[in-house]
Amino acid sequence: MKSSAALTSVAALSSPLLGQAAEQTTGSNKREYYELRLYHLRRGPMQKRFDDFYKNAAIPALNRLGIGPVGVFNVATGPDSPTMYVLLPHKSIESFATAFDAVRADAEFQKAGSEFLNVAPSDPSYVRVESSLLVAFEGLPKLEVPAGTAEKKPRIFELRTYEAHSKNANKKKIEMFSTGEIAIFRRNGLAPVFFGETLVGTKMPNLTYMLVFENMAAHDSNWAKFIGDPEWKKLSTTPGFTDPEILTNITNLFLRPTAYSQI
Repeated sequence: MKSSAALTSVAALSSPLLGQAAEQTTGSNKREYYELRLYHLRRGPMQKRFDDFYKNAAIPALNRLGIGPVGVFNVATGPDSPTMYVLLPHKSIESFATAFDAVRADAEFQKAGSEFLNVAPSDPSYVRVESSLLVAFEGLPKLEVPAGTAEKKPRIFELRTYEAHSKNANKKKIEMFSTGEIAIFRRNGLAPVFFGETLVGTKMPNLTYMLVFENMAAHDSNWAKFIGDPEWKKLSTTPGFTDPEILTNITNLFLRPTAYSQI
């Protein structure tokens, strides 16, 4: 598939919403796109094969294309373990649309990843893969790599998805984050990694974001500070921004980074 054809197919899949998002990501404050992949595995050899593939083949090839930092996480607390979460930041929608074919054309990738890529139907590398496409919020246009990542310091990630009853309500919650809530997060030690509006995926309409903590004690302490923050109490009771008006469901899980994760 040629690059232009791939880009056209992605645009067609995501309808006018994707075109609208692309128009909004121009200029000096250009927003990133995120692909969030879930690899559902079985316990046993699948897990090592996956780790070897991403560490030695996929991440190096993606980085050569300018895609990164790549985050790879396993489930600490949540459903469907073992499931590996892979976060791929893209500078443009074209990067997302063309990355798959570009990686497959990389000879080093094919050689390093042959054990994962060239498997028999009787011995698959994974059970299934799910993928979502998100565009970064205007209030946080680029992913923030946690402090201490390079030194492999202890860290745990919280991944949260907020569903809404309508796209208008979903947009209102995004407005709430971008105009005030993210700043309150930061002040109370809730350090963001990314915030994204889901363009293609499940449980739509929704937004998804990731926070990082040193440990669960820091998580509990900082969330308690946030909940008790007077500015948050005022914002969360402002007409138009209350939970009953703009939220229907929250999904929450905790992830651990692999030793080779770049986030």
